[in-house]
Amino acid sequence: MLGPAAGAAADDGGGAVRLTPSAAAAGDDVRIAADGCPGGTAVARSDAFAADVRLAPRAAGAAGTAHVRPDARPGVFTVRLSCDGRPAATAELTVRPGNVRPVAAEPAVRAHASPVAPVRAGGGGAVAIAAPVAAVDPEDAGPSARQAVAGLVLAGVAAVVFAVRGARRRGRTRSD
Repeated sequence: MLGPAAGAAADDGGGAVRLTPSAAAAGDDVRIAADGCPGGTAVARSDAFAADVRLAPRAAGAAGTAHVRPDARPGVFTVRLSCDGRPAATAELTVRPGNVRPVAAEPAVRAHASPVAPVRAGGGGAVAIAAPVAAVDPEDAGPSARQAVAGLVLAGVAAVVFAVRGARRRGRTRSD
């Protein structure tokens, strides 16, 4: 049908590209070997692939692995090889029926790569500035008034204890 089971190859004059296997199910990996891209940038593209594949340079060309989209429908897809941005070769990949896995639709606009809203990662009093008070979880709101008073009393007692101890030590060192 497409040639040898080891892969489909075609040459458009600028090189050759081989796919192993030449028929794969959705979600499978396909090995790509390219000839005719010496030392340059080789990229394989296909509507069947989850993403474009940048091929790593090898002594006799370039090689890489492509992942067939999990939601790829059965059929024949063209794999286009480009060397340094110029078309070099094509091959055909047959996607077999069987393992088609539905993938959740991606949003039309991708979210930011980093958070843009306050995250629960500490931050002390900055949460009150960044988020309305009503949006703060009572468990994350900090100490209550009773807890704050108890903390101040304990801090005051500790200060008095340190002051008294310091005064006693100073008194002993003078009398010695």
